[in-house]
Amino acid sequence: MAKIRSITPEQIIARMRLENPWWPTNGLFSPQSDLPRRLYFDRFFEMATQITVRRALVLMGPRRVGKTVMLHQLIKRLIEEGAPRRKVCFLSIDAPIYNNQGLEQLFALVRTAAGDDDPEGYTLIFDEIQYLKDWERHLKTMVDFFPNTRIIVSGSAAAALRLKSNESGAGRFTDFMLPPLTFQEYLHLKGLTHLVEDSTIETDAGEPKSIVSTSDFSTLNHHFHEYINYGGYPEVIFNEAIRDDPGRFIRSDIIDKVLLRDLPSLYGIRDVQELNSLFNVIAWNSGNEFNLEGLSQESGVDKVTIRKYLEYLEAAFLIKVLYPVNMNSRRFQRASRFKLFLTNPSMRCALFTPISAGDEQFGQMVETAIVAQYLHWSTFPYPLHYAAWNGGEVDLVAVDKPGKPVWAVEIKWSNQFYQHPGKLKSLLKYAAENKLNSVWTTTIDKQGFRQQAKVDMFFIAAACFCFAVGRTGLLNSGLSRINDRKMDL
Repeated sequence: MAKIRSITPEQIIARMRLENPWWPTNGLFSPQSDLPRRLYFDRFFEMATQITVRRALVLMGPRRVGKTVMLHQLIKRLIEEGAPRRKVCFLSIDAPIYNNQGLEQLFALVRTAAGDDDPEGYTLIFDEIQYLKDWERHLKTMVDFFPNTRIIVSGSAAAALRLKSNESGAGRFTDFMLPPLTFQEYLHLKGLTHLVEDSTIETDAGEPKSIVSTSDFSTLNHHFHEYINYGGYPEVIFNEAIRDDPGRFIRSDIIDKVLLRDLPSLYGIRDVQELNSLFNVIAWNSGNEFNLEGLSQESGVDKVTIRKYLEYLEAAFLIKVLYPVNMNSRRFQRASRFKLFLTNPSMRCALFTPISAGDEQFGQMVETAIVAQYLHWSTFPYPLHYAAWNGGEVDLVAVDKPGKPVWAVEIKWSNQFYQHPGKLKSLLKYAAENKLNSVWTTTIDKQGFRQQAKVDMFFIAAACFCFAVGRTGLLNSGLSRINDRKMDL
Protein backbone atom coordinates (compact mmCIF):
# COMPACT_ATOMS: atom_id res chain seq x y z
CA MET A 1 0.00 0.00 0.00
CA ALA A 2 1.34 3.41 -0.96
CA LYS A 3 2.22 5.71 1.92
CA ILE A 4 -0.26 8.53 2.57
CA ARG A 5 1.56 11.83 2.26
CA SER A 6 0.88 14.84 4.47
CA ILE A 7 1.08 18.44 3.39
CA THR A 8 4.35 19.87 4.64
CA PRO A 9 4.90 23.30 6.18
CA GLU A 10 7.17 24.14 3.24
CA GLN A 11 4.31 23.51 0.81
CA ILE A 12 1.99 25.74 2.84
CA ILE A 13 4.63 28.47 2.91
CA ALA A 14 5.02 28.23 -0.86
CA ARG A 15 1.26 28.71 -1.24
CA MET A 16 1.33 31.73 1.08
CA ARG A 17 4.04 33.39 -1.00
CA LEU A 18 1.95 32.75 -4.12
CA GLU A 19 -1.07 34.44 -2.53
CA ASN A 20 0.96 37.46 -1.44
CA PRO A 21 2.89 38.59 -4.53
CA TRP A 22 3.32 42.11 -3.08
CA TRP A 23 5.73 40.91 -0.36
CA PRO A 24 8.92 41.47 -2.39
CA THR A 25 9.99 45.04 -3.09
CA ASN A 26 8.11 46.19 -6.20
CA GLY A 27 5.96 43.06 -6.02
CA LEU A 28 2.69 43.13 -7.95
CA PHE A 29 -0.77 43.61 -6.52
CA SER A 30 -3.75 41.49 -7.48
CA PRO A 31 -5.47 42.72 -10.68
CA GLN A 32 -8.67 42.84 -8.60
CA SER A 33 -7.26 45.77 -6.66
CA ASP A 34 -7.57 47.98 -9.75
CA LEU A 35 -11.29 47.37 -10.30
CA PRO A 36 -13.63 50.30 -9.55
CA ARG A 37 -14.28 50.62 -5.84
CA ARG A 38 -17.69 50.25 -4.31
CA LEU A 39 -18.95 53.25 -2.39
CA TYR A 40 -18.67 51.21 0.81
CA PHE A 41 -14.89 51.05 0.51
CA ASP A 42 -13.97 54.24 2.38
CA ARG A 43 -15.97 53.26 5.47
CA PHE A 44 -14.59 49.74 5.33
CA PHE A 45 -11.03 51.08 5.08
CA GLU A 46 -11.66 53.34 8.06
CA MET A 47 -12.88 50.42 10.18
CA ALA A 48 -10.13 48.08 8.98
CA THR A 49 -7.40 50.52 9.99
CA GLN A 50 -8.78 51.48 13.38
CA ILE A 51 -6.18 50.58 15.99
CA THR A 52 -7.69 52.08 19.15
CA VAL A 53 -10.25 49.26 19.47
CA ARG A 54 -8.91 45.72 19.78
CA ARG A 55 -11.40 43.86 17.63
CA ALA A 56 -11.38 41.66 14.58
CA LEU A 57 -13.36 42.99 11.63
CA VAL A 58 -15.79 40.48 10.12
CA LEU A 59 -16.74 41.34 6.52
CA MET A 60 -20.03 39.61 5.76
CA GLY A 61 -22.32 39.55 2.78
CA PRO A 62 -24.05 37.44 0.16
CA ARG A 63 -21.99 35.66 -2.45
CA ARG A 64 -20.44 37.66 -5.29
CA VAL A 65 -21.03 41.17 -3.95
CA GLY A 66 -17.30 42.01 -4.14
CA LYS A 67 -15.88 41.09 -0.73
CA THR A 68 -12.63 39.57 -2.03
CA VAL A 69 -12.15 42.46 -4.44
CA MET A 70 -12.59 44.91 -1.57
CA LEU A 71 -9.99 43.03 0.47
CA HIS A 72 -7.43 43.30 -2.33
CA GLN A 73 -8.23 46.98 -2.72
CA LEU A 74 -7.64 47.34 1.02
CA ILE A 75 -4.24 45.66 0.69
CA LYS A 76 -3.12 47.96 -2.08
CA ARG A 77 -4.17 51.10 -0.24
CA LEU A 78 -2.56 49.96 3.03
CA ILE A 79 0.79 49.48 1.31
CA GLU A 80 0.46 52.69 -0.70
CA GLU A 81 -0.08 54.53 2.59
CA GLY A 82 3.05 53.09 4.17
CA ALA A 83 2.24 49.68 5.61
CA PRO A 84 5.26 47.33 5.33
CA ARG A 85 4.69 44.99 2.40
CA ARG A 86 5.65 41.87 4.34
CA LYS A 87 3.34 42.79 7.20
CA VAL A 88 0.18 42.60 5.06
CA CYS A 89 -0.98 39.02 4.51
CA PHE A 90 -3.92 37.56 2.60
CA LEU A 91 -4.95 33.90 2.88
CA SER A 92 -7.91 32.29 1.14
CA ILE A 93 -9.05 29.75 3.72
CA ASP A 94 -11.06 27.76 1.20
CA ALA A 95 -7.79 26.57 -0.38
CA PRO A 96 -7.51 22.82 0.45
CA ILE A 97 -3.87 23.24 1.50
CA TYR A 98 -5.02 25.09 4.62
CA ASN A 99 -7.35 22.30 5.77
CA ASN A 100 -7.10 21.50 9.47
CA GLN A 101 -4.79 24.45 10.11
CA GLY A 102 -5.71 26.78 12.96
CA LEU A 103 -5.30 30.53 12.64
CA GLU A 104 -2.42 30.57 15.13
CA GLN A 105 -0.61 27.88 13.15
CA LEU A 106 -1.17 29.78 9.95
CA PHE A 107 0.10 33.01 11.49
CA ALA A 108 3.28 31.28 12.60
CA LEU A 109 3.83 30.03 9.05
CA VAL A 110 3.02 33.48 7.66
CA ARG A 111 5.82 35.01 9.73
CA THR A 112 8.21 32.40 8.35
CA ALA A 113 7.02 32.88 4.77
CA ALA A 114 7.22 36.69 5.01
CA GLY A 115 10.58 36.65 6.75
CA ASP A 116 9.41 38.80 9.68
CA ASP A 117 8.92 36.91 12.95
CA ASP A 118 7.71 39.87 15.00
CA PRO A 119 3.91 39.38 15.30
CA GLU A 120 3.25 43.04 16.06
CA GLY A 121 2.16 45.31 13.23
CA TYR A 122 0.78 42.62 10.93
CA THR A 123 -2.50 42.98 9.06
CA LEU A 124 -3.91 39.47 8.64
CA ILE A 125 -6.72 38.93 6.15
CA PHE A 126 -8.48 35.56 6.11
CA ASP A 127 -10.91 35.24 3.20
CA GLU A 128 -13.76 32.68 3.24
CA ILE A 129 -13.29 32.09 6.97
CA GLN A 130 -16.38 29.87 7.18
CA TYR A 131 -14.31 27.00 5.75
CA LEU A 132 -12.38 26.84 9.03
CA LYS A 133 -14.19 24.74 11.63
CA ASP A 134 -14.93 26.69 14.82
CA TRP A 135 -13.55 29.82 13.15
CA GLU A 136 -15.06 32.10 15.77
CA ARG A 137 -13.20 30.35 18.60
CA HIS A 138 -9.91 30.60 16.68
CA LEU A 139 -10.54 34.27 15.91
CA LYS A 140 -11.38 35.13 19.52
CA THR A 141 -8.09 33.57 20.63
CA MET A 142 -6.14 35.50 18.02
CA VAL A 143 -7.66 38.81 19.15
CA ASP A 144 -6.74 38.04 22.76
CA PHE A 145 -3.20 36.79 22.07
CA PHE A 146 -2.16 39.31 19.40
CA PRO A 147 -3.64 42.67 20.45
CA ASN A 148 -1.32 44.66 18.17
CA THR A 149 -2.20 42.65 15.06
CA ARG A 150 -5.07 43.77 12.85
CA ILE A 151 -7.25 40.83 11.84
CA ILE A 152 -9.89 40.97 9.10
CA VAL A 153 -11.94 37.97 8.02
CA SER A 154 -14.62 37.57 5.38
CA GLY A 155 -17.15 35.00 4.41
CA SER A 156 -20.12 34.42 2.15
CA ALA A 157 -22.27 32.34 4.47
CA ALA A 158 -23.85 35.44 5.91
CA ALA A 159 -26.27 33.58 8.15
CA ALA A 160 -23.56 31.43 9.72
CA LEU A 161 -21.19 34.34 10.15
CA ARG A 162 -23.76 36.62 11.73
CA LEU A 163 -25.03 33.88 14.03
CA LYS A 164 -21.62 32.77 15.23
CA SER A 165 -20.06 36.21 15.51
CA ASN A 166 -22.96 37.34 17.67
CA GLU A 167 -22.71 34.28 19.89
CA SER A 168 -18.97 34.08 20.37
CA GLY A 169 -17.45 37.40 19.47
CA ALA A 170 -19.09 39.81 21.89
CA GLY A 171 -16.63 42.61 22.49
CA ARG A 172 -14.05 41.13 20.13
CA PHE A 173 -15.65 41.20 16.67
CA THR A 174 -17.07 44.07 14.63
CA ASP A 175 -19.39 43.11 11.78
CA PHE A 176 -19.43 44.91 8.44
CA MET A 177 -22.19 43.92 6.04
CA LEU A 178 -21.52 44.36 2.32
CA PRO A 179 -24.86 44.06 0.52
CA PRO A 180 -25.68 43.77 -3.19
CA LEU A 181 -25.29 46.94 -5.23
CA THR A 182 -27.59 49.88 -4.66
CA PHE A 183 -28.85 51.69 -7.74
CA GLN A 184 -26.52 54.55 -6.85
CA GLU A 185 -23.56 52.15 -6.81
CA TYR A 186 -24.67 50.60 -10.09
CA LEU A 187 -24.58 54.01 -11.77
CA HIS A 188 -21.30 54.83 -10.02
CA LEU A 189 -19.57 51.67 -11.24
CA LYS A 190 -20.91 52.23 -14.76
CA GLY A 191 -19.71 55.85 -14.76
CA LEU A 192 -23.25 57.13 -15.13
CA THR A 193 -23.84 59.25 -12.04
CA HIS A 194 -23.98 62.29 -14.32
CA LEU A 195 -27.47 61.12 -15.26
CA VAL A 196 -28.85 62.29 -11.91
CA GLU A 197 -28.74 65.70 -10.30
CA ASP A 198 -30.01 67.44 -7.20
CA SER A 199 -33.05 69.59 -7.79
CA THR A 200 -36.08 70.94 -5.96
CA ILE A 201 -39.84 70.87 -6.24
CA GLU A 202 -41.63 74.16 -5.60
CA THR A 203 -44.66 73.98 -3.32
CA ASP A 204 -47.65 76.27 -2.93
CA ALA A 205 -46.17 77.56 0.32
CA GLY A 206 -43.02 78.54 -1.52
CA GLU A 207 -40.82 76.14 0.42
CA PRO A 208 -38.88 74.02 -2.07
CA LYS A 209 -38.46 70.31 -1.43
CA SER A 210 -35.10 68.67 -2.20
CA ILE A 211 -35.36 65.95 -4.80
CA VAL A 212 -33.24 63.91 -7.19
CA SER A 213 -33.96 64.55 -10.84
CA THR A 214 -32.57 63.98 -14.33
CA SER A 215 -32.64 65.70 -17.68
CA ASP A 216 -32.86 62.33 -19.47
CA PHE A 217 -35.58 60.13 -18.02
CA SER A 218 -35.45 57.75 -20.96
CA THR A 219 -31.78 56.86 -20.43
CA LEU A 220 -32.07 56.75 -16.64
CA ASN A 221 -35.11 54.45 -16.82
CA HIS A 222 -33.26 52.21 -19.26
CA HIS A 223 -30.51 51.72 -16.71
CA PHE A 224 -33.03 51.35 -13.90
CA HIS A 225 -34.59 48.52 -15.88
CA GLU A 226 -31.14 47.00 -16.41
CA TYR A 227 -30.41 47.32 -12.70
CA ILE A 228 -33.60 45.49 -11.76
CA ASN A 229 -32.74 42.60 -14.08
CA TYR A 230 -28.96 42.40 -13.78
CA GLY A 231 -27.54 45.09 -11.52
CA GLY A 232 -27.14 43.56 -8.09
CA TYR A 233 -23.66 42.11 -8.58
CA PRO A 234 -20.49 43.91 -9.72
CA GLU A 235 -19.21 40.92 -11.68
CA VAL A 236 -22.33 40.81 -13.84
CA ILE A 237 -21.73 44.43 -14.82
CA PHE A 238 -18.08 44.05 -15.84
CA ASN A 239 -17.80 40.49 -17.18
CA GLU A 240 -19.22 40.16 -20.68
CA ALA A 241 -19.50 36.36 -20.53
CA ILE A 242 -21.52 36.58 -17.33
CA ARG A 243 -23.51 39.51 -18.68
CA ASP A 244 -24.63 37.33 -21.60
CA ASP A 245 -25.93 34.65 -19.22
CA PRO A 246 -26.46 36.22 -15.80
CA GLY A 247 -29.11 33.67 -14.88
CA ARG A 248 -26.67 30.77 -14.85
CA PHE A 249 -24.09 32.76 -12.90
CA ILE A 250 -26.44 34.07 -10.23
CA ARG A 251 -28.52 30.93 -9.96
CA SER A 252 -25.69 28.43 -9.67
CA ASP A 253 -23.05 30.41 -7.85
CA ILE A 254 -25.20 32.50 -5.54
CA ILE A 255 -28.69 31.18 -5.00
CA ASP A 256 -28.11 27.43 -5.32
CA LYS A 257 -25.04 27.39 -3.09
CA VAL A 258 -26.87 29.26 -0.35
CA LEU A 259 -30.07 27.22 -0.65
CA LEU A 260 -28.49 23.83 -1.26
CA ARG A 261 -25.33 24.11 0.84
CA ASP A 262 -25.00 27.02 3.27
CA LEU A 263 -28.44 26.94 4.88
CA PRO A 264 -28.81 23.13 5.01
CA SER A 265 -25.39 22.73 6.65
CA LEU A 266 -26.05 25.50 9.16
CA TYR A 267 -29.59 24.59 10.17
CA GLY A 268 -29.68 20.87 9.46
CA ILE A 269 -32.25 21.16 6.65
CA ARG A 270 -32.82 17.77 5.08
CA ASP A 271 -35.39 18.51 2.40
CA VAL A 272 -33.63 21.14 0.29
CA GLN A 273 -36.27 20.80 -2.41
CA GLU A 274 -38.86 22.18 -0.02
CA LEU A 275 -36.67 25.17 0.72
CA ASN A 276 -36.03 25.67 -3.00
CA SER A 277 -39.74 25.45 -3.80
CA LEU A 278 -40.59 28.05 -1.19
CA PHE A 279 -37.89 30.43 -2.40
CA ASN A 280 -39.07 30.11 -6.01
CA VAL A 281 -42.59 31.10 -4.99
CA ILE A 282 -41.25 34.11 -3.09
CA ALA A 283 -38.97 35.19 -5.94
CA TRP A 284 -41.74 35.03 -8.54
CA ASN A 285 -44.08 37.01 -6.29
CA SER A 286 -41.63 39.42 -4.65
CA GLY A 287 -43.52 42.40 -3.28
CA ASN A 288 -46.76 40.46 -2.82
CA GLU A 289 -48.68 40.09 0.40
CA PHE A 290 -48.82 36.53 1.73
CA ASN A 291 -50.32 34.55 4.55
CA LEU A 292 -49.05 31.23 5.84
CA GLU A 293 -52.00 29.30 4.49
CA GLY A 294 -51.66 30.57 0.94
CA LEU A 295 -47.88 30.28 0.96
CA SER A 296 -48.17 26.70 2.17
CA GLN A 297 -50.61 25.77 -0.57
CA GLU A 298 -48.52 27.38 -3.29
CA SER A 299 -45.15 25.96 -2.20
CA GLY A 300 -46.22 22.60 -0.78
CA VAL A 301 -44.42 23.31 2.51
CA ASP A 302 -46.27 23.04 5.82
CA LYS A 303 -46.88 26.22 7.81
CA VAL A 304 -44.64 25.38 10.76
CA THR A 305 -41.71 24.70 8.43
CA ILE A 306 -42.41 27.88 6.44
CA ARG A 307 -41.96 29.99 9.58
CA LYS A 308 -38.51 28.50 10.12
CA TYR A 309 -37.52 28.78 6.47
CA LEU A 310 -38.52 32.46 6.32
CA GLU A 311 -36.28 33.11 9.31
CA TYR A 312 -33.39 31.26 7.65
CA LEU A 313 -33.81 33.00 4.29
CA GLU A 314 -33.90 36.39 5.99
CA ALA A 315 -30.77 35.57 8.01
CA ALA A 316 -29.01 34.65 4.76
CA PHE A 317 -29.92 38.08 3.33
CA LEU A 318 -32.00 36.58 0.54
CA ILE A 319 -35.40 37.96 1.57
CA LYS A 320 -36.95 40.63 3.76
CA VAL A 321 -40.22 40.19 5.62
CA LEU A 322 -42.31 43.32 6.14
CA TYR A 323 -45.24 43.25 8.56
CA PRO A 324 -48.29 45.50 8.28
CA VAL A 325 -49.62 48.20 10.53
CA ASN A 326 -53.28 49.15 10.59
CA MET A 327 -54.91 52.42 9.68
CA ASN A 328 -53.74 53.85 13.00
CA SER A 329 -50.12 52.75 12.39
CA ARG A 330 -50.17 50.03 15.03
CA ARG A 331 -48.93 46.47 14.58
CA PHE A 332 -51.52 43.73 14.43
CA GLN A 333 -51.49 41.44 17.46
CA ARG A 334 -51.27 38.40 15.22
CA ALA A 335 -48.91 38.55 12.26
CA SER A 336 -51.18 36.51 10.00
CA ARG A 337 -50.13 38.32 6.83
CA PHE A 338 -46.94 39.91 5.60
CA LYS A 339 -45.10 41.02 2.49
CA LEU A 340 -42.02 39.22 1.19
CA PHE A 341 -39.30 40.92 -0.83
CA LEU A 342 -36.11 39.71 -2.47
CA THR A 343 -33.18 41.68 -1.10
CA ASN A 344 -31.93 42.03 -4.68
CA PRO A 345 -34.39 42.21 -7.59
CA SER A 346 -31.96 40.64 -10.07
CA MET A 347 -32.41 37.28 -8.32
CA ARG A 348 -35.82 37.03 -9.98
CA CYS A 349 -34.28 37.41 -13.42
CA ALA A 350 -31.72 34.74 -12.52
CA LEU A 351 -34.36 32.21 -11.54
CA PHE A 352 -36.78 32.92 -14.33
CA THR A 353 -36.38 35.37 -17.23
CA PRO A 354 -35.65 39.10 -17.56
CA ILE A 355 -38.73 41.17 -16.91
CA SER A 356 -39.74 43.94 -19.30
CA ALA A 357 -40.73 47.41 -18.16
CA GLY A 358 -44.18 46.80 -19.63
CA ASP A 359 -44.78 43.54 -17.75
CA GLU A 360 -47.72 43.67 -15.34
CA GLN A 361 -45.38 42.47 -12.56
CA PHE A 362 -42.76 45.14 -13.20
CA GLY A 363 -44.34 47.43 -10.61
CA GLN A 364 -43.71 44.78 -7.98
CA MET A 365 -40.05 44.63 -8.99
CA VAL A 366 -39.82 48.42 -8.78
CA GLU A 367 -41.17 48.12 -5.24
CA THR A 368 -38.68 45.32 -4.54
CA ALA A 369 -35.79 47.45 -5.78
CA ILE A 370 -36.81 50.41 -3.61
CA VAL A 371 -37.32 48.31 -0.49
CA ALA A 372 -33.91 46.75 -1.14
CA GLN A 373 -32.29 50.20 -0.96
CA TYR A 374 -33.58 50.64 2.58
CA LEU A 375 -32.13 47.28 3.56
CA HIS A 376 -28.65 48.59 2.70
CA TRP A 377 -28.79 51.13 5.50
CA SER A 378 -26.54 50.01 8.36
CA THR A 379 -28.81 51.80 10.81
CA PHE A 380 -32.34 52.75 9.81
CA PRO A 381 -33.99 55.17 12.26
CA TYR A 382 -37.53 53.77 12.00
CA PRO A 383 -39.09 50.33 11.54
CA LEU A 384 -40.35 49.76 8.00
CA HIS A 385 -43.87 48.50 7.45
CA TYR A 386 -46.71 48.67 4.99
CA ALA A 387 -50.16 49.83 6.04
CA ALA A 388 -53.20 47.63 5.42
CA TRP A 389 -56.84 47.70 6.44
CA ASN A 390 -60.14 46.56 4.99
CA GLY A 391 -60.34 48.23 1.59
CA GLY A 392 -57.00 50.02 1.68
CA GLU A 393 -53.21 49.73 1.66
CA VAL A 394 -50.12 51.95 1.53
CA ASP A 395 -46.98 50.39 0.11
CA LEU A 396 -44.36 51.65 2.54
CA VAL A 397 -44.53 53.51 5.86
CA ALA A 398 -41.94 54.31 8.49
CA VAL A 399 -43.23 54.29 12.06
CA ASP A 400 -41.37 56.07 14.84
CA LYS A 401 -43.48 54.45 17.55
CA PRO A 402 -46.94 52.82 17.61
CA GLY A 403 -49.45 55.25 16.20
CA LYS A 404 -46.83 57.72 14.98
CA PRO A 405 -45.79 57.35 11.33
CA VAL A 406 -42.98 59.54 10.01
CA TRP A 407 -43.62 59.22 6.29
CA ALA A 408 -45.62 57.22 3.77
CA VAL A 409 -44.77 56.26 0.18
CA GLU A 410 -46.94 54.78 -2.54
CA ILE A 411 -44.75 53.00 -5.08
CA LYS A 412 -46.21 53.08 -8.58
CA TRP A 413 -44.86 52.41 -12.07
CA SER A 414 -47.41 54.70 -13.68
CA ASN A 415 -47.92 58.37 -14.46
CA GLN A 416 -51.69 58.38 -14.10
CA PHE A 417 -51.72 59.43 -10.44
CA TYR A 418 -49.63 62.49 -11.19
CA GLN A 419 -52.47 63.70 -13.38
CA HIS A 420 -55.18 62.42 -11.03
CA PRO A 421 -53.82 62.51 -7.45
CA GLY A 422 -57.30 62.11 -6.00
CA LYS A 423 -57.24 58.48 -7.13
CA LEU A 424 -54.71 57.73 -4.40
CA LYS A 425 -57.55 57.32 -1.93
CA SER A 426 -55.81 54.91 0.45
CA LEU A 427 -52.72 57.10 0.71
CA LEU A 428 -54.79 60.23 1.34
CA LYS A 429 -56.96 58.45 3.89
CA TYR A 430 -53.91 57.17 5.74
CA ALA A 431 -52.34 60.65 5.74
CA ALA A 432 -55.52 62.23 7.10
CA GLU A 433 -55.97 59.60 9.80
CA ASN A 434 -52.37 59.97 10.97
CA LYS A 435 -52.06 63.73 10.50
CA LEU A 436 -49.26 63.43 7.92
CA ASN A 437 -48.77 66.76 6.19
CA SER A 438 -47.02 65.26 3.16
CA VAL A 439 -46.70 61.96 1.29
CA TRP A 440 -44.65 60.63 -1.63
CA THR A 441 -45.66 58.72 -4.76
CA THR A 442 -43.39 57.33 -7.45
CA THR A 443 -44.04 57.57 -11.17
CA ILE A 444 -42.39 56.55 -14.43
CA ASP A 445 -41.04 59.97 -15.38
CA LYS A 446 -43.25 62.69 -13.85
CA GLN A 447 -42.08 64.83 -10.95
CA GLY A 448 -43.85 67.65 -9.17
CA PHE A 449 -46.14 68.85 -6.42
CA ARG A 450 -49.87 68.45 -5.96
CA GLN A 451 -52.11 69.23 -3.04
CA GLN A 452 -55.15 67.15 -2.29
CA ALA A 453 -57.40 67.36 0.78
CA LYS A 454 -54.82 69.62 2.47
CA VAL A 455 -52.09 66.98 2.02
CA ASP A 456 -48.89 67.93 0.19
CA MET A 457 -48.25 65.22 -2.41
CA PHE A 458 -44.78 64.91 -3.92
CA PHE A 459 -44.33 62.89 -7.09
CA ILE A 460 -40.92 61.53 -8.10
CA ALA A 461 -39.75 59.13 -10.79
CA ALA A 462 -39.14 55.66 -9.34
CA ALA A 463 -35.57 55.55 -10.65
CA CYS A 464 -34.77 58.89 -9.00
CA PHE A 465 -36.38 57.80 -5.76
CA CYS A 466 -34.46 54.52 -5.80
CA PHE A 467 -31.19 56.41 -6.31
CA ALA A 468 -32.02 58.88 -3.54
CA VAL A 469 -32.86 56.21 -0.96
CA GLY A 470 -29.64 54.32 -1.64
CA ARG A 471 -27.57 57.50 -1.46
CA THR A 472 -29.27 58.71 1.71
CA GLY A 473 -28.57 55.36 3.32
CA LEU A 474 -24.87 55.72 2.60
CA LEU A 475 -24.77 59.30 3.88
CA ASN A 476 -26.79 58.67 7.03
CA SER A 477 -24.80 55.55 7.84
CA GLY A 478 -21.49 57.37 7.51
CA LEU A 479 -20.51 55.02 4.70
CA SER A 480 -19.81 57.63 2.07
CA ARG A 481 -17.64 60.71 1.96
CA ILE A 482 -19.42 62.02 -1.10
CA ASN A 483 -20.48 65.62 -0.61
CA ASP A 484 -24.13 65.21 -1.57
CA ARG A 485 -27.36 66.48 -0.16
CA LYS A 486 -29.89 63.92 0.90
CA MET A 487 -33.42 64.03 -0.43
CA ASP A 488 -35.94 65.19 2.14
CA LEU A 489 -38.14 62.39 3.41
